[in-house]
Amino acid sequence: MTRLIARRLALVPPLLLLITVIAFGLLTLVPGDPAVQIAGEFASPDQVARIRGELGLDRSWLQRYASWVAAVFSGDLGRSPLSGVAVSTQLVQRLPATLSLVGGALLLAVAVGVPAGALAGWRPGGAADRLVLLGSTISVAVPVFVAGPALVLLLALGAGLVPATGYVPVGEGVAAWAHHMILPAAVLSMTSVAEIARQTRESVLRTASMEHVALARANGLADGRILRRHVVRNSLIPVVTVIGLQLGRLFSLSVLVEQVFNIPGLGSRLVTAAFENDLPFIQGLVLVLGGVIVLVNAAVDISYGWINPKVRPT
Repeated sequence: MTRLIARRLALVPPLLLLITVIAFGLLTLVPGDPAVQIAGEFASPDQVARIRGELGLDRSWLQRYASWVAAVFSGDLGRSPLSGVAVSTQLVQRLPATLSLVGGALLLAVAVGVPAGALAGWRPGGAADRLVLLGSTISVAVPVFVAGPALVLLLALGAGLVPATGYVPVGEGVAAWAHHMILPAAVLSMTSVAEIARQTRESVLRTASMEHVALARANGLADGRILRRHVVRNSLIPVVTVIGLQLGRLFSLSVLVEQVFNIPGLGSRLVTAAFENDLPFIQGLVLVLGGVIVLVNAAVDISYGWINPKVRPT
């Protein structure tokens, strides 16, 4: 297990370095002069020159990249050109809301998708299987920007069960935080629940047909015990893979969910940054989210060795 952890963690630094190249390369994808795009078409030549100097556009690409990476490692992600606020400050302020939303959605997706998929795969063709397949199809077919407003009208404005919009930090009370977060997290998790349930169903269906499961049944073990001890754990590797892949999807969809529910997270700030041509913030956001996804995928790969010792390197 130690070798597996060491080998997987050894891949993290090169991947993070690649992410810095991608994040910094965003500047080169801006059409025209980035300084003019940020300053605006009515900016004076002095304002454009100042922004060009701040971005280092008067130097070569490698020089600018080396300076930027050195600043990143010192904790300086730059400043937004219009507001002058440090990118790191904005990320720290808005990251908790996004992590609450994405983390809550992922927990809901796993808590609902894995048991539902396991029950569907254990009794293929049964009522649970048909219900899971129908629910998965609906969840995938209905987009977030439709499901969000519909559930707000039904559960928030109609039934009054949850708040329609807004966000309460965890520090102000777990109950209030959960009360505000449950609906947006549920909306965000819909597609992930469907993907996880489908993968769990297929994996359990394959495992349930193996000889060791038939032997356990022949020995008179209860179905619930067979499912928990002999089927689900042996079906987890493809399921864990899908769960890890959902993280990037959830971060991307959180942009829409934060807009619908007025959550002051990274997604809503990204929309503003795109309109303001706030390249430093976009670069910093790509860097941070890319790092989070790399670390989570490393944890997923390491978990394979815990789930199935056969995949551990010898």
